[in-house]
Amino acid sequence: MKELHYTEIPTPDTKAVQTWLQNRWQPKFGTKIATPDGIRLQFEALSDSELSIFVWQLQRTTYLKIFQWGEKTIPQAAQIKQHLTQEIRAAFPQEYPIPPAIDLAQQSIFEALAEAYPQTVHFFQKMPNGEYDLNRVYWWEKRWRDSVRNPQQPKEVVFKSNSAQSILDKSQEYDLIYIGGALGVIHAAVMAQKGYRVLLIERLPFGRMNREWNISRDEFQSLINLGLFTPEGFESVIAAEYVDGFSKFCDAYNPPHLKAAVLHTPKVLNVAIDAEKMLHFCGDKLRQAGGNIWDETEFIRADINDNEVTVHLTHLPTKEKKQATARLLIDAMGTASPIAWQLNGGRTFDSVCPTVGAVIESGLAPEVWDENYGDVLNSHGDISRGRQLIWELFPAGNRELTFYLFHYHQVHPDNPGSLLEMYEDFFTILPEYRRCDMEKLVWKKPTFGYIPGHFSVSDRDRTVAFDRLLAIGDAASLQSPLIFTGFGSLVRNLERLTTLLHTALQHDLLTVEHLNQIRAYQSNISVTWLFSKGMMVPTGKILPPQRINSMLNTFFGLLADEPPEVADTFIKDRTDWLTFNRLALIAARKNPALLVWIWEMAGSKDMLRWLGSYSAFNLDALRNLLLGGWFPAWLKQSQPWLEKQYPGLWLKLLSLNYQLRFSSNSNS
Repeated sequence: MKELHYTEIPTPDTKAVQTWLQNRWQPKFGTKIATPDGIRLQFEALSDSELSIFVWQLQRTTYLKIFQWGEKTIPQAAQIKQHLTQEIRAAFPQEYPIPPAIDLAQQSIFEALAEAYPQTVHFFQKMPNGEYDLNRVYWWEKRWRDSVRNPQQPKEVVFKSNSAQSILDKSQEYDLIYIGGALGVIHAAVMAQKGYRVLLIERLPFGRMNREWNISRDEFQSLINLGLFTPEGFESVIAAEYVDGFSKFCDAYNPPHLKAAVLHTPKVLNVAIDAEKMLHFCGDKLRQAGGNIWDETEFIRADINDNEVTVHLTHLPTKEKKQATARLLIDAMGTASPIAWQLNGGRTFDSVCPTVGAVIESGLAPEVWDENYGDVLNSHGDISRGRQLIWELFPAGNRELTFYLFHYHQVHPDNPGSLLEMYEDFFTILPEYRRCDMEKLVWKKPTFGYIPGHFSVSDRDRTVAFDRLLAIGDAASLQSPLIFTGFGSLVRNLERLTTLLHTALQHDLLTVEHLNQIRAYQSNISVTWLFSKGMMVPTGKILPPQRINSMLNTFFGLLADEPPEVADTFIKDRTDWLTFNRLALIAARKNPALLVWIWEMAGSKDMLRWLGSYSAFNLDALRNLLLGGWFPAWLKQSQPWLEKQYPGLWLKLLSLNYQLRFSSNSNS
């Protein structure tokens, strides 16, 4: 028996594919005989050899294989495979469904989506705030789709003004206004403790989260070092801490040299944070330091003049119009931020991770999953409808479990990426991933969002600032290409961002030139974006189903063979120049086809862009080699006179020092 062909037919209707094979497709050679899962092709001249063509379903899609039985070669096999591939692609083309237009004045969100997403509606109805949360999923997807499909026409929400706005209530004048209360409140609380007058604006009721957060103890230490948390305060927001975390990708159809062992990372994302408890903790710290929080308040626009920024807002429950002014506006609105879209001229993100999931209170049998362990990254199948689906599973508090399903996705106007399609996948294939009776699971809340990615060629490749305006977190799109969202990036870089911002505020360095120095850029993260590019299927392209799992197993199998600290530093974005290049050479030797695969998926243009990232990485390594031994000490010694006489230069050199430190693994 010999395998001749393996491919995916991007439809969940496997029965329709089977019927098409048996009744519609007419092979040019051989006699067709129906089988329970497909057909057999027999050949008169080869009585002891035949082809078996069969289909099966996994991950809401259909897979097909062709096997040859018998010892003698079938001369027509290649022609049959080519003809079948052409015909089946025409009969079952790749499609990218669009959510239906809905009118909630006429029907509920459940009624509107029941036909297109039956499993999603069924299980959201079992959640305590399911109708409200499903509305949010639909709203988030619609807003994301609109922004991707109309990249040249971003809505203008930031305006340059020549005159000051009149604010009658002087109590509404601040140093800093943060728009976005998730990541924003962490940063805002630290700045309030430094003595700044801070206002936080949040569109939702403050403290509501549609994602959970995981981190390690050594990374969270930065929040303790900054004085935002005490060690006891940190313990109070820990929901769970597991013993070990696993990364394993499906390798059933990989060649032997690309099968990989489980990668154990006991100190990666092993601390589950009670996100809502942490938000309220930071909110309390903010208020205790004199800051204010206006929740259920929507940002409308910002007017900026030489001296201040005025934000125009709407209090959603009362529709009351509100205003506030500040020296500086911080955009922490995340992926859907209209400010970020305007600053970058409607330029789309290079990638995104549509992410869905849920927190369950109970229902998963103990023999299925031990709550002392977590799945950091896991795939249980190959490419499905143009996506390599990846699972995460983390223990939460009170024996709860948090599941995520996501994929790395090329941002494309014809295929922006769908949360609703992902949720239909999630509720359908969860029992494939972890054996469970879906009706016995007790659902607590959904977790979802778009996690954007920008492939930075250098530290000036993306605009994160305007005069008196700065973007942080996902709005700046500077998360890791592996597993960290804006939360991980913000926590790791919080001391860096707050120190630079404090310096800028003290010296009134609030123009775009100076504020663009305040960013969480790391060249050792930037250089790894090609890795995430190799995890996404270009829109309209059909790849061998096992391709991405083969690539993932190449890298993670390599890490599994290394000492534990190598995997730990790599996944936590602390890789230095020597380690990165050594691992890249080993990967190329282990899988020589790797570069060809990435080239095929990324294309020549992005490969050339990546060379720019790699050059920046090499330059940082060289600068660190030349400056690392003396520059930090000299900068610290020179601070008294340098900061006083040349504050703009001081900010620039301080930013450079952080960049070298974070790109050389000296931040660990």
